[in-house]
Formats: sequence, C-alpha cells, structure tokens
Amino acid sequence: MIPFTLIIPVFNEQQALPATLERLRLLWREDFARNAEVIVVDDGSRDRTPQVITEMQGDLGPAFRFIRHPRNRGYGASLKTGIRAAANDIIAIVDADGTYPIESLERFVAALDEERAAMIVGARPVRQQPAIRRPAKAFLRRLAEYLTGERIPDLNSGFRVFRQSDAMRLFPLLPNGFSFTTTITMALLTEGEKVVFTPIRYRKRIGNSKIHPLRDPINFLLLICRTTLAFNPLKVFGPVGLLLILIGFALLVLRMLLDNAFGVASTIIFLVGGIQVLALGLLADLINRRGQPPK
Repeated sequence: MIPFTLIIPVFNEQQALPATLERLRLLWREDFARNAEVIVVDDGSRDRTPQVITEMQGDLGPAFRFIRHPRNRGYGASLKTGIRAAANDIIAIVDADGTYPIESLERFVAALDEERAAMIVGARPVRQQPAIRRPAKAFLRRLAEYLTGERIPDLNSGFRVFRQSDAMRLFPLLPNGFSFTTTITMALLTEGEKVVFTPIRYRKRIGNSKIHPLRDPINFLLLICRTTLAFNPLKVFGPVGLLLILIGFALLVLRMLLDNAFGVASTIIFLVGGIQVLALGLLADLINRRGQPPK
C-alpha cells in the first residue's frame, strides 16, 4: 500500500472524537495502514478534546502523532500544520465529527494513482446536507462551476486525498479558515488538474457545527472570486466588461431613438468603462499565463 498521512483537525470535539479514534484504531490493524501515519491537530480546544486524544494515543501506536495549537487559529491553519509535519507525500484529511466514512480511505488513496488525479474528493449526497444551508451551497457551487468550467458535486467536503507537494505549492492562496477545502478545489480545477468526485455515505454529525451560517458563506463567495481572479481573471472581468459595453450601446440606441433622452456622458462612461474593464481582464490573463510554467 502507498504510504500516506491522515490529518484530522479538531476543535472542541470531545463528544465525537472517541468514536472517531476508535474507528481509526480498528482500521489501523489492517495491512493497508501499516505504512500510514495519523496526525491529529488540536486547534486550541477549550473542552476535554486534548485529554481525550492523550488518553487514546497509546492505543493507536507509534504511527499516531498529536500536535496542539496554543490558541484557535482556524480549520485551514490546522490542516497546514498537519501537511507541513507529514512524513508522506500522499495526504488524506477527514473531520473528527464522525460524518465521513473513514473505512473508504484505502479506496481513496489507491484511486489517486489509478485515476492519475491531483485530488480525490468524497462527494456528500445533497439530500443529507442540512436543508437550511442547501440554497447557499447550491449558489456557491453553481458559481464555482461557471468560473472553473467543471462540474463540482461537492465544493467543500472535508474528506479528500491529495499530494503534499500540490498543497504546499498553493499555501500562499489557501486560507486559514473553513474555506481551505473550497480554495484548493478551485485552484486545482482552474489550473486544469484532474479532480475526481467520488460519492460517499454521510452520517449525522456528533456535536455542533463550527460553520457560521452568515459569515462563512460570504467568505466562501469572496474566496471563489479571488481564486478565479488568480487563475482565470477573464471569467470575472470578461462578463462585467461586456455588460458595461452592452449597457453603453443600449443607452446610445435609446438616445438616438428618443432624441437626447439620455446624455452623452452616461453613454460614454458605460462604453469606456466596459472597454477598460475588458482590457484589464485581458492584461491580467496575459500576466497570469506568462507566469505559468508550460505543460
């Protein structure tokens, strides 16, 4: 079996963590996990999470490592800490809340090479996700699909396998918050890398979700646009520039038909503004392409 490192970021997961670690203990008895390591990164938990980890650490053997942040730094920061500390290039990540099928790890790790992919993502069934989040998630997913030109069944699943080298190369773009998974998905897709989405079973989480219902979706939206600007700026600048130009032409036609109903200044502002935005997008796209290594 290919050596890999499993990273589990945790924050106030004293309820779910014992069951998750027990599932890992049973899994690590199997042959496929003999060359694997587990890194649990505690992100400054304020409950009994550190004590739970310490108490069960001996049961998981020498392959188990525990890293603790002295203060809460964020989900993405915890993953970055684990990725930097990993001894293997193949990285698997999973949440500690008991929702993801850890038993599928062997299949996911093997699929990374079999599919010649940059990342394997566990795609959750939409019907099993919280109903209150589905509209926002659907909007963000549709926007991400438009900006990347690829189908994305699950944008921010917390169960995936990728390479340490790819993640560390993208560290300057990857945020410290929950948007880590969204950003790495967008970044790899806009680079033209192969990302495989594999359907998984998704269990009900143990404990409370850490995602803020308003703040985090807004951050996801901003990061989707920011990541696209970094890799494919014309997807953003192009439609905006063309829209402004079309409005300018529409005002020009109305001015001609309605005899000076609209001033010349407004028409010129929209036309020139649209051309400038489009030119800016073309320039950004040129700079972006010149900075990319040839494939």
